[in-house]
Amino acid sequence: MSKSWDDMAAEWDSNAAVIAYSEKVASALANVVAIKGSKILDFGCGTGLLTEKLSPKVTSITAIDPSVEMINALKAKDLPNVSTVIGVVDEIFVREYKQAGQRFDVIVASSSLAFVPDYQETIALLAMLLVDGGLLVQWDWEKSESSGAGFTVSEIEEAYTNAGLNVISTSIPFNMGDMRVLMGVGQRTE
Repeated sequence: MSKSWDDMAAEWDSNAAVIAYSEKVASALANVVAIKGSKILDFGCGTGLLTEKLSPKVTSITAIDPSVEMINALKAKDLPNVSTVIGVVDEIFVREYKQAGQRFDVIVASSSLAFVPDYQETIALLAMLLVDGGLLVQWDWEKSESSGAGFTVSEIEEAYTNAGLNVISTSIPFNMGDMRVLMGVGQRTE
């Protein structure tokens, strides 16, 4: 990718494909979980297109992204129940949130987990941030023979199982052109 996420932030919300993707993700989420009144973590939130759609229905959203400009674009939307974090989910982040007694009912990760350095470790860290019965829901490209980007069903299921999550489902809720989007849903049970 020739441009950084910071460089893409200004035009992100006007990209028709990005808007369509976020709408399809919100619809797919509504088909698997009732989010009304939930505390949500939007992992890799970008400019907050998904956060915007979820915000009116939930108690609160913590939106995290490593891109300063993506977070600045989200902050400019001035959503009252959204707090933003510039950074990554690492051991320090998890420890701080757990010590503060903050856990999430639902964690969403829309087209972001393919960009982390260690997918399995990130899933394990995210699982620690869920309340008992909480859900982790991700959407990423389905990995194909012609493209190494994204995930396979078995990769998602293995990461969830290794993190102590029950795999609720893996599915293809929608396509973007000829690219299939894979959705994984895992649940924390103690």
